[in-house]
Amino acid sequence: MNYLRKKGTCTPVDVTAGKGTTMQVMVSSDEAPHFALRKFTMEPHGGMPMHTNTVEHEQYIVRGSAVVAIGDETFEVSAGDSVYIPELAPHSYQAGKDGFEFICVVPNKKDTIKLV
Repeated sequence: MNYLRKKGTCTPVDVTAGKGTTMQVMVSSDEAPHFALRKFTMEPHGGMPMHTNTVEHEQYIVRGSAVVAIGDETFEVSAGDSVYIPELAPHSYQAGKDGFEFICVVPNKKDTIKLV
């Protein structure tokens, strides 16, 4: 059981659907029984196009700012804000001039991503 993951030990992987976006799995579904913990980093003006996921997302913004679209609504978010994205809700991200970084918690269920 891996109870601790030290800073700098999670390799970022490119999110190919996004622009200037990487993801690090901080706690995987193999390590925790109910949720996975991930960190997303977007370069300045990077982002993710409109898409859906078959699992909900709970997110905490760590650094920077972005415009987040969820369904028909658009939100300006920055460090310290929290975001909830229901399963199957179309959503997108457009990072601001200083980039954008957030922690994302998802349930350990099969997650299918679909660009819309």
